[in-house]
Amino acid sequence: MTRFGVALALGATLAGAALAHDGVENEAVKARMMLMDGVKTATGTLGGMAKGEIEFDADKAGAARQALMEYAAKVPAAFEAQEMDPKSTALPAIWENWADFEAKAVAMGAAAEALDTSDLGWLQAGMGELGGTCAACHKAYRIKK
Repeated sequence: MTRFGVALALGATLAGAALAHDGVENEAVKARMMLMDGVKTATGTLGGMAKGEIEFDADKAGAARQALMEYAAKVPAAFEAQEMDPKSTALPAIWENWADFEAKAVAMGAAAEALDTSDLGWLQAGMGELGGTCAACHKAYRIKK
């Protein structure tokens, strides 16, 4: 898949996410939820490849990795304002432990950057670290679904 194709697929996913967040009234919360949906989509692509659920494609994996690095860099700014919405799954602990929250976003970006997407074996080897950064943040800062 070309980079354009990956961008188109991610755009379609984010457009679907926008519809899924229709009931969210706070625009800042909606924007950060859409950002996190992008993280979920990119991580799902990589995880699907690592598990063999999606055919491995180094270009597509590389684009998902790049997207994760970009999303990780945007996470702190997206959560900077202490905005809430009844549909949000963000916990107030984010703002009570801001330095830790930022560090977790940086860790996700670093894990994505370290991920070698040129080979399926290397991708599989690096997914545990990436998944661990997601789990650590969700455990501390997200309402359980």
